Amino acid sequence: MASSIEIQPVTAPLDASIRPPGSKSLTNRALVCAALAEGTSQLRGALDSEDTRVMIEALRSLGITIVENRDQRIIRVTGCGGKIPSTSADLYIANSGTTVRFLTALVSLGHGTYRLHGTPRMHERPIKDLLDVLKRLGVRAESETNSGCPPVLVHADGLRLDNVSIRGDVSSQFLSAMLLVAPCATGARDAATVKIEIVGGLVSKPYVAMTVAVMRAFEAEVTSAADLAAFEIELRGYHACDYQIEPDASAASYFWAAAAIAGGRVRVEGLNEHSLQGDTSFCKCLEQMGCQVIYDDDAITVVGKPLRGIDVDMNAISDTVQTLAAVAVFADSPTQIRGVGHIRHKETDRISALATELGKLGAEVEERPDGLRIVPRRLHGARIDTYNDHRMAMSMALPGLKVPGVIVDDPGCTAKTYPRFFDDLERLRCR
Repeated sequence: MASSIEIQPVTAPLDASIRPPGSKSLTNRALVCAALAEGTSQLRGALDSEDTRVMIEALRSLGITIVENRDQRIIRVTGCGGKIPSTSADLYIANSGTTVRFLTALVSLGHGTYRLHGTPRMHERPIKDLLDVLKRLGVRAESETNSGCPPVLVHADGLRLDNVSIRGDVSSQFLSAMLLVAPCATGARDAATVKIEIVGGLVSKPYVAMTVAVMRAFEAEVTSAADLAAFEIELRGYHACDYQIEPDASAASYFWAAAAIAGGRVRVEGLNEHSLQGDTSFCKCLEQMGCQVIYDDDAITVVGKPLRGIDVDMNAISDTVQTLAAVAVFADSPTQIRGVGHIRHKETDRISALATELGKLGAEVEERPDGLRIVPRRLHGARIDTYNDHRMAMSMALPGLKVPGVIVDDPGCTAKTYPRFFDDLERLRCR
């Protein structure tokens, strides 16, 4: 892909339907469950992206047999029955947060030495809370640099899992990692079940609910408190299944936002109001801003209307903060986004990056510890830095649907989760 791309404004209201690729979050969770299961699973509608390829190659390095049919978006995984075949592996995980956190927990089931490392930014992303839990369970798991970040070195001799608590206020992926491996662990004192409890708050709760739903699809027995503050898991492993992966709701947010910004309507197929992915709730934010939202059994449509600013806590749908910020600059009043301080620890400091790049377009943005206040102003074109963050590239392209002269640098970084995003955006724009 070119080193930069200029977004061309639309000349008429949008009228389009689109089906985004499969969910990255669901694909990587299903890959872990299938890898640990007894038997061969088929994952249908799987995402083909940098993050999922990193997960697949790492699992292969651990001895898991995986066969891909990328044309049909099917992945066949022959599971290991909870017993990691390889006794050593050097796993490159790029900048995939799900991969490093899920696999740090997964290799603790093995017997041997495993190293996980990635990009320079990955080596700045926190994993200490997960390492602390594993250490309390007797696993020698450490940050090589003593920074609480990767590279991670795990000396494993099986995982004996006792009742345990874990923090959830930095990333929900630490909890998801422990949940995913729990069914395949051995119970301390030969216990048949274990409990995992959250200490403090839990960010991104819908992603934890998604983890539990995927585990249950592979026949794990999991019960949870209504507020997702405690879980009980039976130590009986997983069984292979045929699993259908939904389109990615985070990716869908860009197309719903396009309707809000450019006017007209955009129908996203394959999702509905009851989808597993919490990011479909992004549409409720657009509804508060004045858009019309139409829910069908197999699609959600957003119809653009005059936009007003809102005050919203986006803790549960933090992957769509950048998308909403791109919409907010077109509202008739300020928007305040709260409860998302943890997105400073993503592919980049997303709060700081948004404040900088929206400011380049002419918006007035106040950066706050846990979010942003965005005051619409007259906008103009600008060259946008993307910080090697796929969501910065996709969200910051959206103002260009209405404002001439928006140039997005390093558009290829979208390969992390959506390699063909700019092709799909152009098809949407031209319909």
